[in-house]
Amino acid sequence: MTTSVQDLLDGAFATLHPILGDDCARDAQIILAHVLGISTASLRMRMTDDVTRDQSLAFNTKIAQRAAFQPVSQIIGTREFWGREFLVTPDVLDPRPDTETLIEAALELPAPNRILDLGLGTGCILFTLLAEWRNATGVGIDVSPAALAVAKQNANALHVANRAELQLGDWFNTLDEKFDLIVSNPPYITASEMNDLSRDVADWEPHLALTPGGDGLGAYRIIAAKAQAYLNEGGNLMLEIGWQQSESVSDLLKQHGWADLRILRDLGGNTRVICAKPPKIRAKQPLK
Repeated sequence: MTTSVQDLLDGAFATLHPILGDDCARDAQIILAHVLGISTASLRMRMTDDVTRDQSLAFNTKIAQRAAFQPVSQIIGTREFWGREFLVTPDVLDPRPDTETLIEAALELPAPNRILDLGLGTGCILFTLLAEWRNATGVGIDVSPAALAVAKQNANALHVANRAELQLGDWFNTLDEKFDLIVSNPPYITASEMNDLSRDVADWEPHLALTPGGDGLGAYRIIAAKAQAYLNEGGNLMLEIGWQQSESVSDLLKQHGWADLRILRDLGGNTRVICAKPPKIRAKQPLK
């Protein structure tokens, strides 16, 4: 008895729909296309094609992973971000389309020479900017050795490794230089909000990268207080924020003298990025 592409998708729908709802059909298509090594567009034209036993076993194994709420990106191992593929594992946050708001805004700036990414994760922010700005170099900081290992693979795959220095560190504690652009998507989910996360996120993504605990503003307090010392005159700071945090993060930045604040919204209309510049005139600050 043979098994077709349609048979596998029908079986996956029966398994996943009671758990995940209607979106499961798209998940199953992405996973099966990955197993077969074809695009999802091609998959739709091959519904009557037979699949091998090994392909069927591989697909059903991955559907069982999805039934346990593992994100599709982790199951297939990649996520597209700004038109490029990034390796994704449970050691890093899954790159989100909302973060592309920061990329879009950054690329409107004059091209910087030196970029700092605080909380590197997959490297989707820093490596995308380096790929777009071919003459720029950058430093990516992350407190997780496992995350840095994933980022290193992404830097190599995107051919930016020779322009990206990856450092194990806690925010600014390894740095002794200044940059033209500082970017960060820090952990910002509040302790109480962690209880409301979907199981895809709460069960599978690293909590260290999701929340600093408490009110979710811990990372912003550090960045607001210290980043000016690591930013060149005329430089820019760009931070991703939670959808309810624009006022709180703006207040923190203003308390430390940041100027020219701009708040940007994502495609869903939520506040997502804050851009700021250091004061035009400020006392010289030590790097340590």
